Parts: sequence; C-alpha cells; structure tokens
Amino acid sequence: MSAVLDTHGQHDEHAHHPSGIMRWVTTTNHKDIGTMYLWFSFTMFIVGGIMALVIRTELFAPGMQIVDPDRFNAMTTYHGLIMVFGAIMPAFVGFANWLIPMQIGAPDMAFPRMNNLSFWLLPPAALLLIAAQFVPGGGAGVGWTMYAPLTVQAPMSMDLTIFAVHILGMSSIMGSINIITTIFNMRAPGMGMMRIPLFCWTWVITAFLLIAVMPVLAGAVTMTLTDRHFGTAFFNAAGGGDPVLYQHIFWFFGHPEVYIIAIPAFGVISQIIPAFSRKPLFGYTSMVYATASIAVLSFLVWAHHMYTVGMPVEAQLYFMYATVLIAVPTGVKVFNWVATIWRGSLTFETPMLFALGFLFLFTMGGFTGLVLSIVPIDVQLHDTYYVVAHFHYVMVAGALFSAFGGIYFWLPKWTGRMYNETLGKWHFWLSFIFFNVTFFVQHFLGLAGMPRRIPDYSLQFAEFNVISSIGAWGFGLAQILFLYIVVSTIRSGKPAEQRQWEGADSLEWTHLPSPPPYHSFETPPVLR
Repeated sequence: MSAVLDTHGQHDEHAHHPSGIMRWVTTTNHKDIGTMYLWFSFTMFIVGGIMALVIRTELFAPGMQIVDPDRFNAMTTYHGLIMVFGAIMPAFVGFANWLIPMQIGAPDMAFPRMNNLSFWLLPPAALLLIAAQFVPGGGAGVGWTMYAPLTVQAPMSMDLTIFAVHILGMSSIMGSINIITTIFNMRAPGMGMMRIPLFCWTWVITAFLLIAVMPVLAGAVTMTLTDRHFGTAFFNAAGGGDPVLYQHIFWFFGHPEVYIIAIPAFGVISQIIPAFSRKPLFGYTSMVYATASIAVLSFLVWAHHMYTVGMPVEAQLYFMYATVLIAVPTGVKVFNWVATIWRGSLTFETPMLFALGFLFLFTMGGFTGLVLSIVPIDVQLHDTYYVVAHFHYVMVAGALFSAFGGIYFWLPKWTGRMYNETLGKWHFWLSFIFFNVTFFVQHFLGLAGMPRRIPDYSLQFAEFNVISSIGAWGFGLAQILFLYIVVSTIRSGKPAEQRQWEGADSLEWTHLPSPPPYHSFETPPVLR
C-alpha cells in the first residue's frame, strides 16, 4: 500500500510533481485519467456529431447537395467508428476510472501505469481515424462494419482504419484487465461481491465481454489486411474465400459490443434511480443475474444481423428465438427500475430526468429490436432506416442519455461545485425532444422502404428526411449548451453541499446494508 501511495507522492517528501501538460501525460491518478477519458470522449462526440450533421444536411433534400457520394459513404463509416470506439466506450471507461476505486474503497486502480497507457493509446487511434478521410483515394466508404469484399478493394485509408481498430482494441483489453483486477482484489474488508454497487458489477461483466470479443475483431481486420496486401483469400470469393465468413466473425464481436456499450449504462442508471427515488434499488441480486444473463446470451445471437445472407431456415429459427430470449433479462432490469421508482419519494433533478428519458427511449429501442428479431419482418426491413432508428434509440438514448445523467449526478462530487439546474433541465428537454424528432420519423422511412447509407433518395421520402435533418441540427446544437454547463460549473459553479442530493448519498447507499434489505414498499427506508 505504501508503495502505491509513494508513487502518487503522498508520503514521499522529495517526490517530483510534474505540472502543466506533463501532469496529464504522466499521471497515474485514477481521477485524472477518468477526467481525460471523459474529455476525450466528448471531443470525439463532437467530431462524430459534425459528421452526422454533414450526413443529415446532405439528406435534407433529394439530389446531391454538399458532398459527393464517396465522401458521404466515408462520413457514414467514420461517424459510426468514432461514435462507438471514440465517444461512447471511452465515456464509460472514464466513469469506471473515477468511480470504481471510490465505490469499493480502493486507493487507486490495480495497475496505475497501465491505466495511463490504456488512455494514451486512444488519441493516436482517433487521429488515424480522422486522417484516414484525407489520404489519397479518400476515406473508406465501407460502413462502420467494414464488410468484405468492399474492404479488400478500399483505398489506403482502410489500412489506417485497421491500424486504429487494433490500437483501440489494445486500449480496451488493458482497461478491462485493470478493472477486473481492481474489483476482484482491492475491495474494502468485508465487502463481498454481492455487496458492491451495481455500477461495479456492470463493469466486471463488461470487462469480461471486452476481453472475450476484442481479439475476435482484431482477427477479422487482420484477415482483411492480409487479403489486401499478402495474397490471402479469406474473404475473396475469387480466391476461394467467403465474404459471409467476415460477417460471422464481425458480428460475433459486434453483438456483444452492443452490450459493452449498454451494460455500463445500466450501471449508471441503477445508481441514479435509487438516489432520486429515495429507496434502495429493487431486486439487487436479480439485477446482477439479469446483467450476466444478457452478457452470456449476447454471444449466442450474432447472426440475427445476417438473416438475408441465405442461411438455412433452421439457423434463422434458432437465432430468432435466441434473440427474443434476450428480452427476458432486459425486461427484468426495466421492471426492477420501475419497481424502484414505484411509491418512491421522487424528485426530478436533471440526472433523474435523463434516467427516465433513458428508461422510456431504451425500452422503445428494445421493442423495435424485438420487431427486427422476427425473420420475415427483418427480411423486409433489413438495411432500411428502420434499423438506423432502432440502434440509435438503443445507443444514443441508451448510452448517451445515461452518460449525461451520470455526469450531472457525479459532477458535484467530482468538482465540488454545483451545475446550473435550470440549464441542465433545458439541456435534457432539448436533447429529448430533438432526439425523437430526428429518429422517430426514421421508423416510417424504413417501413416505406428507404435504404440506409444512400446520399440520394426518391421524392416520396422527402418530408420525413426534412424533419429528421431539422431534429439532428437541434440535437447537435443542444450539446453546445451541455459544454457550457460543464465548463461554467468547473470555473464558477456554486460550492456543492456535502450531500448534494437530499437524503441520498451520491455514491451508494452506504448508510444501508448492501444489498439493501427486503423492502415491502409499505414503509420507506430510514435515511438518517
């Protein structure tokens, strides 16, 4: 323990304290690293968001407006890659770095220097993804899924993209090893695994998912690389390969990836809802098992992304039933959140608004996922805007809204200052309304048959595209307000109270046994 403290210069009188930029480059402090993850994530969110606005501006009217088709395809590719790997995943790793040591009573993460390295791998990878659009030949317009055989013929930018994916994977695996080791080995005395906050549980499960599936993605893109430059034919039908093999490998990574994004969001929501309901989380044990069930099932349903490749009917039937089965543990989680809210002493500060927004929108995204799990329906809706609407309801509403809620919830704890509650509520309502304006109408576009990833479209789709593009600009501009709120809080916010959220500790129900005792809903728990 003293060695860890010495590294941070807390006991050693002669320890050197770097300042300025070197403080951030060399830091091994979990809070500093968590902060860097969160700022990096927001930067990438803005970069990916600008690409989304270019896409939506192009689609504002039929015909070609501002970019050529190749640039449009490249934008759709890098928007997806940057949002998934650069914005959403680092945001939740930032939460993990900040909160896990504090929630389990550890002095820091288990491997502080590896923690530093796992962050500093991200900026070069992000620069590669951005630079890939400006090399000779233009960006690789292959979609974020990087399907073969498009990737085999793509320009040089594909090589930069593959390199970036490898670096991002290394960062994720190192971060996951760190999180698992920290939670398993550094809990406070007497804190068993069934007594840790649910946020820690969601990250243990997510970290195991990452370690299991990131090497699969690395294998897929490495095989693509050898097809491009070393004469192999894994995915090249002309050489005896199979393009569908790539889809199987990619989605064996890709479907657990959806839950790598969603499960930490579940953890954040499971901290916010009890705090503003003034009640312990309902069904702690069932939440842990439901989360683990979702993780296991996520490995068994990958080919529901591939109903149209010509797989046997028996395989379609299996993947359909397995996909429907995932709705069961997800339904358990939603029920437990609603049961936590039920007859609680509710207040509706900004974090709670984002949590409730998450609950409504994520559930809706789950229902459209169930629709798409049905084979004959999916065959009709495959690669239409219905799919785009579905996964944005899951990813934007699921991951982004919970991340916003988490930042508002823990910002007083992190900075010692309180954000402007009125502006926070404005941010929520603008984001919630414009999100729905953007993506709800895309369900109708998909049902009408508009394909995704096209820069031009027939006149019949014009009205809904106008509405969607207006919503996208509104949603994008609302995030400038979020940036203003965070910066003004850090610079000049009012001092936060010792326990900012009345009656609810901002980290965990430390004043109650954990997991919380049986609660009949008839008598509220004693808070003080």
